[in-house]
Amino acid sequence: MKIAVLYAHPVEPDGLSIQGNLLYRGLKELGVDIMPCNYAPSFQKQWVLDAFKPDVAIGVGCWTYYKDIILSPQNHGVIPVPWFVANGWVANYHKALGDLPLTFTTSQWVTDTYKRDGVDVSNFRVLPIGFDPEEIKPIPKNDPKVQKLREMLGIQPHEKMILTIGGDVTSKGAQEMFKALAEVDKDFKDWKYVLKHWECESAEVHGAEEDLLIDQLGLDRGKIQYLSGAFSHEFMSYLIGACDIYAAPSRLEGFGMIQMEAEACGKPVISIEKGGPVDTIIHGKTGFLASVGEEIILTEEWAYESMGFEADHKIRFDKPKVFAYRASVPDLTKYTLQLLTDDKLREEMGKNAHIHARDNFQYKIIAKRALSMLQEKLGLE
Repeated sequence: MKIAVLYAHPVEPDGLSIQGNLLYRGLKELGVDIMPCNYAPSFQKQWVLDAFKPDVAIGVGCWTYYKDIILSPQNHGVIPVPWFVANGWVANYHKALGDLPLTFTTSQWVTDTYKRDGVDVSNFRVLPIGFDPEEIKPIPKNDPKVQKLREMLGIQPHEKMILTIGGDVTSKGAQEMFKALAEVDKDFKDWKYVLKHWECESAEVHGAEEDLLIDQLGLDRGKIQYLSGAFSHEFMSYLIGACDIYAAPSRLEGFGMIQMEAEACGKPVISIEKGGPVDTIIHGKTGFLASVGEEIILTEEWAYESMGFEADHKIRFDKPKVFAYRASVPDLTKYTLQLLTDDKLREEMGKNAHIHARDNFQYKIIAKRALSMLQEKLGLE
């Protein structure tokens, strides 16, 4: 079997790029004849499809990447196998997606979203995202590099650090965490909250909301530290290693790669009982999953030419769709306070989290699952 993997290549410090690269590496280490390539149209991509002549092209993205990761390989006589992440809703290409012989999704929730929106998911199979245990691993708090990082972040030895990472942190539940921390602060004062985001329009817009909320809640700004910019993936183990709790009760999460990586680093994770985290976090053992406090429901939404339509227009849904969630603030308060005040529980959950990630999400394990499903569903050897 010859495989091309289409993703943002060369590797970028972005989740989709890392996701594709780890699959490529895992399959290559299994002895598969494989070649990586950027999913976007290019001279190199045409060469890979025409000269390498893969049997299968695994493309990382969402349904809006249809032309690049599905139609393009098909036009070259190559079987496309998309590896879909979440993207809110599926507006187009329903029949074409349902007719594919095999489709990977990052979680059962992603599969259910495609089914909800009218796609035949008979050939959909869940393939979680992997991690490299040589790169993402527990680093003890007494490591000098971790100690220096905590010092640079203004974390005192006696203080507990909570960490959230995202393109914008509001989508990862930061506003819900602010509300919870306002309650936590009444009983436990020695916490600091570090939020790492990208420099992007979404982070800027939500950042203004966060800024206002911090003032409304009366939170001490000295306890809140923002980091921005692109950090290398190799650095992430040190940043995660510096924290005591990883918190990301995401509003919409198709997998939650950094949540899984936080587990791999031996940190307890606070998230939400919807979406991808349900597949990666064991409630009460490797972390806590807060219940849903609120659902954001839409009855209509814009569809754009970039989605494959002839013109921009609004689509009214036959049934309202849930587009996002908000975690229960009382639950977040309870779980955060438990982990901040119970050192033994925090340590035990961290150890369980590492074992869970090690046994289920290493990139070589994921590559073996992918290869097995390709052989079973496509009849290729």
